[in-house]
Amino acid sequence: MRNDSEENGRGAEGERPQPPSPLLPVQARRAAAWCLVVLLIAAVVALGVWLCVELSAAVTPVLLALLGSGLLGPLYRRLVAMKLNRSLAAGLTCAVLVVVVGGAGYIVVNALIDTGDQIITSLREAAKDLSRHFGAAGTSLDDLAARSKELVTKFGGTAASGLLAGVSVVGQFLAASILALLLTFFFLRDSDKVVRALRDWAPGSSAPQLERMARRGFHSIEGFMRGTTFIALIDAICITVGLLILQVPGAIGLGALVFVGAYIPYLGAFISGAVAILVALADRGLVIALWALGVVLAVQVLEGHVLQPMIQSRTVQMHPATVLLAITAGASLAGILGMLLSVPLTAAVTGVLQELRLHYAAGSDSDDSGPAASPASS
Repeated sequence: MRNDSEENGRGAEGERPQPPSPLLPVQARRAAAWCLVVLLIAAVVALGVWLCVELSAAVTPVLLALLGSGLLGPLYRRLVAMKLNRSLAAGLTCAVLVVVVGGAGYIVVNALIDTGDQIITSLREAAKDLSRHFGAAGTSLDDLAARSKELVTKFGGTAASGLLAGVSVVGQFLAASILALLLTFFFLRDSDKVVRALRDWAPGSSAPQLERMARRGFHSIEGFMRGTTFIALIDAICITVGLLILQVPGAIGLGALVFVGAYIPYLGAFISGAVAILVALADRGLVIALWALGVVLAVQVLEGHVLQPMIQSRTVQMHPATVLLAITAGASLAGILGMLLSVPLTAAVTGVLQELRLHYAAGSDSDDSGPAASPASS
């Protein structure tokens, strides 16, 4: 016989109300969750960019110090390996940095000043030739060359008439340079202390992973700076020699322009090469301009197919679209300085993201192989 209590319990279970069905399907809820995560990340990134722009007087020397440390980091490590004191090694490295950057800056600025008027005059002549064949395009180039010379003259007159404003700009530049040099010294000397502090302050067991991410990001900056500087030097020498052989006026200044433009990937090489070809067209004619075009293209092929794969093969490789977007964002935020800093910073972020991807991929592989490997190990 069935018990009445059992029948009553079964009846109560049958009459229990079912939970209401969700309003949205699972796919829609997942998409909403991902949208929320993307919005949160975008908000954090926007806040960080806003803080960097507002605190640019302090952020810019830090970024420049990171680039300087990445450029001459191998020299510092070699000096330390030679049993030199860490402070002495960092001081000698900073002295070399001052000599290298100051010497390169002096050569570039002096070359551009000596041949700047000649280059602008040649550009205007090229614009007149182009305007006879292409109409509005050449006229626009002529206006651009004329405006550039007017802006330079106007800036010089403003700086001369407004002495306080000029002193303020020079003072800010010197203060930022000195602060960046001091930070470079401390970054080099106290790099081991930074690693220890990162380990001490890391939450839980995340210290090794954070250290790997930091090292990967700095390694990307280091590889970018050393590789780009070496490639820029080779490009400038090759194009300068080619223009000298073709007897193009202002070849030294054009080579200096190529060296500076190499730190802005793709865009800088295009602009500097176009200027060199237009100058050759204006002063030496169409045949020499075609030879100059051949020199520029040959150097670009050498850079793209030999130098970059050989020199920067072990650093972070970024897609050209990513580089162009980074340059555009940097230019919109901080002008020319933003264009110069955006690519190495993007390389560092890309390196950190790759390290995170490898970490999570290794974790998922270990999770998948863990249960299957346990019987064999036992």
